[in-house]
Amino acid sequence: MGKINRRAFFRILKNQYFSSLIVFQVLPQKSLAFIGNTFRKAKKTSSAAYRLVHVNATASPYITLYKNTAGVFFKQPTQPTARPASDAYGVSFGADGTYMAAAHSGTPYVTIYKRAGDAYTNLADPTGGLPAGNANGCSFTPDGVYLAVAHVTPPRITIYKRTGDAFAKLADPDVIPTATATGCAFSADGVYLAVSHGTSPRITIYKRTGDTFTKLANPATLPAGGSNGCAFSPDGTYLAVAHATNPRIAIYKRSGDVFTMLADPAVIPTSDGNGCAFSNDGTYLAVAHTSTPRVTIYKRSGDTFTKLADPADLPGGTGTSCMFSYDDKYLAVSHLTAAPRLIIYERSGDTFTKIADPDIAPPAGGGYGVAFAYTTT
Repeated sequence: MGKINRRAFFRILKNQYFSSLIVFQVLPQKSLAFIGNTFRKAKKTSSAAYRLVHVNATASPYITLYKNTAGVFFKQPTQPTARPASDAYGVSFGADGTYMAAAHSGTPYVTIYKRAGDAYTNLADPTGGLPAGNANGCSFTPDGVYLAVAHVTPPRITIYKRTGDAFAKLADPDVIPTATATGCAFSADGVYLAVSHGTSPRITIYKRTGDTFTKLANPATLPAGGSNGCAFSPDGTYLAVAHATNPRIAIYKRSGDVFTMLADPAVIPTSDGNGCAFSNDGTYLAVAHTSTPRVTIYKRSGDTFTKLADPADLPGGTGTSCMFSYDDKYLAVSHLTAAPRLIIYERSGDTFTKIADPDIAPPAGGGYGVAFAYTTT
């Protein structure tokens, strides 16, 4: 498959005891964007159960939830109300899994849900202004107070603040991204917000002070091609950017407000990077990309990222996004073309082994996003 465009690439969030995984699909001609990811340490519990949610852009209902029982994901009886009315491109959870946002095409461009048990109920649209165009990704801060939405038209990044169940738009940042925003990610402390986009500088980083987001100086070295997604490490020290053109993954190390690009991994992804995700302990970095093996996994030692052996079973089409569960037990990769358009690996040490597919595969179309989340109920 040739180069895929990038108008929607996603990244995702999580929570405490139970884990939810969300996969987004859009029509093949749509572009990709990654939604930001936020990290929070998961509490260990012997009764942990994982949930998986699939979002489809080719046909209603667009969002499908799954639950994990004994290592297998099954479609759960309770499904979200008021699904997005059009292609879904990204998803994000607040830290305790109470709130979930879906980025999609068509007004209102972002749909926000509140969870009670297994039920997700649609909340009122945000006040103060909706995103100005089709949304490609979204990201909550870990405390669920701020929600950023990456979208097509200026200001290209729209930020909301939550009070109770109400979301109100904040003033736009002082400097907006230079092109369509393809994804966004908050750092775990909620201080930094990174936005990936197609033209130079290809990554725009903001620092939050109260409700004000101020653009930082661009990194001295920029991603080599249009950026499709970004992800912070759990401690906020590293920022990875998946992009087109060699080396296809750019990794920055933060010192204060300065982001410095590290040396490229010795082995780079084989094709355009479409999304990336750090493990919750910051040890692993996964990159979803276009051609085989379609997912490349690195292990970090200090500032060095070393490629691990490919999994025995690879995604069946272009890798579009990836996400670790909070306890790092699972790595999910969404992909195009072949069913099930979602592949889930179980990690043992540095080995990633495919588990059984969900009992009901995601609807036909391209898988464009995945998300895990933990909840206490």
